[in-house]
Amino acid sequence: MSETDLAAEIRDLAARRDITDAVQRYMRGVDRLDRDSLLSAFHADAYVDCGLMTGTPLEFADFALGFLADMDASHHQLGQVRIEFSGGDAASGRASGESYFRAFHDVRNEQGEVRDLFIAGRYIDEFTRENGEWRIARRRLVTDWASDNPGSRAFFTDNPGAPRGARRGEDFSQTRDWPETAEPRTEQQEPVR
Repeated sequence: MSETDLAAEIRDLAARRDITDAVQRYMRGVDRLDRDSLLSAFHADAYVDCGLMTGTPLEFADFALGFLADMDASHHQLGQVRIEFSGGDAASGRASGESYFRAFHDVRNEQGEVRDLFIAGRYIDEFTRENGEWRIARRRLVTDWASDNPGSRAFFTDNPGAPRGARRGEDFSQTRDWPETAEPRTEQQEPVR
Protein backbone atom coordinates (compact mmCIF):
# COMPACT_ATOMS: atom_id res chain seq x y z
CA MET A 1 0.00 0.00 0.00
CA SER A 2 1.41 3.37 -0.98
CA GLU A 3 1.67 6.30 1.44
CA THR A 4 -1.07 8.05 -0.55
CA ASP A 5 -3.35 5.02 -0.24
CA LEU A 6 -2.56 4.72 3.47
CA ALA A 7 -3.36 8.40 4.04
CA ALA A 8 -6.71 7.97 2.22
CA GLU A 9 -7.50 4.87 4.30
CA ILE A 10 -6.73 6.70 7.55
CA ARG A 11 -8.84 9.70 6.42
CA ASP A 12 -11.78 7.37 5.64
CA LEU A 13 -11.50 5.57 8.99
CA ALA A 14 -11.33 8.87 10.89
CA ALA A 15 -14.38 10.16 8.96
CA ARG A 16 -16.36 6.99 9.80
CA ARG A 17 -15.46 7.44 13.47
CA ASP A 18 -16.53 11.11 13.43
CA ILE A 19 -19.79 10.36 11.59
CA THR A 20 -20.67 7.56 14.01
CA ASP A 21 -19.86 9.91 16.89
CA ALA A 22 -22.40 12.42 15.52
CA VAL A 23 -25.07 9.68 15.47
CA GLN A 24 -24.16 8.72 19.04
CA ARG A 25 -24.33 12.34 20.26
CA TYR A 26 -27.85 12.52 18.84
CA MET A 27 -28.95 9.38 20.71
CA ARG A 28 -27.38 10.50 23.97
CA GLY A 29 -29.03 13.90 23.57
CA VAL A 30 -32.53 12.48 23.21
CA ASP A 31 -32.16 9.96 26.05
CA ARG A 32 -30.56 12.35 28.55
CA LEU A 33 -32.71 15.31 27.37
CA ASP A 34 -29.42 17.08 26.62
CA ARG A 35 -30.15 19.80 24.07
CA ASP A 36 -26.49 20.68 23.44
CA SER A 37 -25.54 17.07 22.72
CA LEU A 38 -28.55 16.65 20.43
CA LEU A 39 -27.85 19.84 18.47
CA SER A 40 -24.12 19.04 18.17
CA ALA A 41 -25.03 16.12 15.88
CA PHE A 42 -26.46 18.46 13.20
CA HIS A 43 -25.28 21.32 11.05
CA ALA A 44 -27.32 24.41 11.96
CA ASP A 45 -29.10 24.45 8.57
CA ALA A 46 -29.86 20.71 8.51
CA TYR A 47 -33.25 19.22 7.58
CA VAL A 48 -34.86 16.77 10.03
CA ASP A 49 -37.91 14.57 9.34
CA CYS A 50 -38.85 12.26 12.22
CA GLY A 51 -42.28 11.40 10.84
CA LEU A 52 -44.10 13.40 13.51
CA MET A 53 -42.56 16.71 12.42
CA THR A 54 -40.14 18.17 9.90
CA GLY A 55 -37.93 21.19 10.35
CA THR A 56 -34.57 22.53 11.45
CA PRO A 57 -32.45 21.03 14.22
CA LEU A 58 -33.65 23.77 16.61
CA GLU A 59 -37.29 23.04 15.79
CA PHE A 60 -36.66 19.32 16.12
CA ALA A 61 -34.92 19.76 19.49
CA ASP A 62 -37.87 21.76 20.82
CA PHE A 63 -40.30 19.10 19.60
CA ALA A 64 -38.33 15.98 20.59
CA LEU A 65 -37.18 17.15 24.00
CA GLY A 66 -40.69 18.33 24.86
CA PHE A 67 -42.21 15.07 23.61
CA LEU A 68 -39.68 12.89 25.45
CA ALA A 69 -39.85 14.94 28.67
CA ASP A 70 -43.39 13.64 29.16
CA MET A 71 -42.00 10.08 29.34
CA ASP A 72 -40.41 8.61 32.44
CA ALA A 73 -37.42 7.38 30.40
CA SER A 74 -36.20 6.54 26.93
CA HIS A 75 -33.32 4.36 25.77
CA HIS A 76 -32.07 4.39 22.19
CA GLN A 77 -29.71 1.63 21.13
CA LEU A 78 -27.60 1.96 18.00
CA GLY A 79 -27.27 -1.03 15.70
CA GLN A 80 -25.23 -1.34 12.53
CA VAL A 81 -24.16 1.87 10.82
CA ARG A 82 -23.56 1.85 7.05
CA ILE A 83 -21.62 4.82 5.63
CA GLU A 84 -20.84 5.49 1.98
CA PHE A 85 -18.74 8.43 0.83
CA SER A 86 -19.62 10.42 -2.27
CA GLY A 87 -17.05 9.51 -4.90
CA GLY A 88 -15.92 6.61 -2.71
CA ASP A 89 -13.62 8.80 -0.61
CA ALA A 90 -14.02 10.87 2.56
CA ALA A 91 -12.07 13.67 0.85
CA SER A 92 -15.35 14.57 -0.92
CA GLY A 93 -16.71 15.88 2.39
CA ARG A 94 -20.05 14.20 1.69
CA ALA A 95 -21.45 10.85 2.83
CA SER A 96 -24.74 9.02 3.12
CA GLY A 97 -25.61 6.70 5.96
CA GLU A 98 -28.14 4.26 7.30
CA SER A 99 -28.12 3.62 11.05
CA TYR A 100 -30.33 0.98 12.65
CA PHE A 101 -31.83 1.69 16.06
CA ARG A 102 -34.12 0.26 18.72
CA ALA A 103 -35.76 2.63 21.16
CA PHE A 104 -37.55 1.90 24.42
CA HIS A 105 -39.94 4.50 25.81
CA ASP A 106 -41.35 4.36 29.35
CA VAL A 107 -44.78 5.94 28.84
CA ARG A 108 -48.18 6.15 30.46
CA ASN A 109 -51.51 6.05 28.68
CA GLU A 110 -54.42 8.43 29.36
CA GLN A 111 -55.49 6.28 32.32
CA GLY A 112 -52.02 6.61 33.88
CA GLU A 113 -51.12 2.97 33.25
CA VAL A 114 -47.45 2.18 32.61
CA ARG A 115 -46.73 1.14 29.01
CA ASP A 116 -43.57 -0.13 27.30
CA LEU A 117 -43.33 1.38 23.83
CA PHE A 118 -40.64 -0.17 21.62
CA ILE A 119 -39.78 1.29 18.23
CA ALA A 120 -37.23 -0.06 15.78
CA GLY A 121 -36.14 1.65 12.64
CA ARG A 122 -33.40 3.40 10.76
CA TYR A 123 -31.98 6.88 10.46
CA ILE A 124 -31.37 7.66 6.79
CA ASP A 125 -28.80 10.46 6.82
CA GLU A 126 -26.75 12.69 4.60
CA PHE A 127 -23.56 13.91 6.27
CA THR A 128 -21.25 16.74 5.29
CA ARG A 129 -17.93 17.92 6.61
CA GLU A 130 -17.84 21.64 7.31
CA ASN A 131 -14.96 23.39 9.08
CA GLY A 132 -13.40 19.96 9.65
CA GLU A 133 -16.48 18.53 11.43
CA TRP A 134 -18.74 15.78 10.15
CA ARG A 135 -22.38 16.35 11.10
CA ILE A 136 -25.84 15.43 9.88
CA ALA A 137 -27.07 17.61 6.99
CA ARG A 138 -30.34 15.72 6.35
CA ARG A 139 -32.12 13.06 8.37
CA ARG A 140 -35.25 11.00 7.91
CA LEU A 141 -36.38 8.53 10.56
CA VAL A 142 -37.92 5.40 9.05
CA THR A 143 -39.89 3.17 11.44
CA ASP A 144 -39.71 -0.55 10.68
CA TRP A 145 -41.84 -1.80 13.59
CA ALA A 146 -43.37 -0.69 16.86
CA SER A 147 -44.81 -2.52 19.85
CA ASP A 148 -46.89 -1.04 22.69
CA ASN A 149 -47.31 -3.36 25.69
CA PRO A 150 -48.38 -3.17 29.33
CA GLY A 151 -45.34 -2.28 31.42
CA SER A 152 -44.06 -2.92 34.90
CA ARG A 153 -41.61 -1.04 37.09
CA ALA A 154 -41.45 -3.83 39.67
CA PHE A 155 -37.67 -4.17 39.29
CA PHE A 156 -37.13 -0.64 40.62
CA THR A 157 -39.68 -1.09 43.42
CA ASP A 158 -38.18 -4.43 44.44
CA ASN A 159 -34.57 -3.20 44.12
CA PRO A 160 -34.56 0.38 45.42
CA GLY A 161 -30.75 0.44 45.66
CA ALA A 162 -30.29 -0.31 41.95
CA PRO A 163 -28.96 2.79 40.18
CA ARG A 164 -31.49 4.13 37.70
CA GLY A 165 -30.83 6.31 34.68
CA ALA A 166 -31.79 9.97 34.94
CA ARG A 167 -32.12 13.00 32.68
CA ARG A 168 -31.45 16.73 32.48
CA GLY A 169 -27.87 16.48 33.71
CA GLU A 170 -28.68 14.23 36.67
CA ASP A 171 -27.60 10.90 35.14
CA PHE A 172 -24.58 9.26 36.76
CA SER A 173 -22.74 9.34 33.41
CA GLN A 174 -22.98 13.14 33.60
CA THR A 175 -22.47 13.74 37.33
CA ARG A 176 -19.84 11.04 37.97
CA ASP A 177 -20.82 11.38 41.60
CA TRP A 178 -18.56 8.62 42.91
CA PRO A 179 -18.55 7.84 46.62
CA GLU A 180 -15.70 9.39 48.60
CA THR A 181 -14.22 5.98 49.15
CA ALA A 182 -13.76 3.21 46.66
CA GLU A 183 -14.17 0.55 49.34
CA PRO A 184 -16.02 -2.53 48.09
CA ARG A 185 -19.38 -3.25 49.62
CA THR A 186 -19.22 -5.57 52.58
CA GLU A 187 -22.72 -6.90 52.29
CA GLN A 188 -24.25 -8.25 49.12
CA GLN A 189 -27.93 -8.01 48.37
CA GLU A 190 -29.48 -10.65 46.17
CA PRO A 191 -31.48 -9.08 43.35
CA VAL A 192 -35.21 -9.69 43.37
CA ARG A 193 -36.39 -11.27 40.13
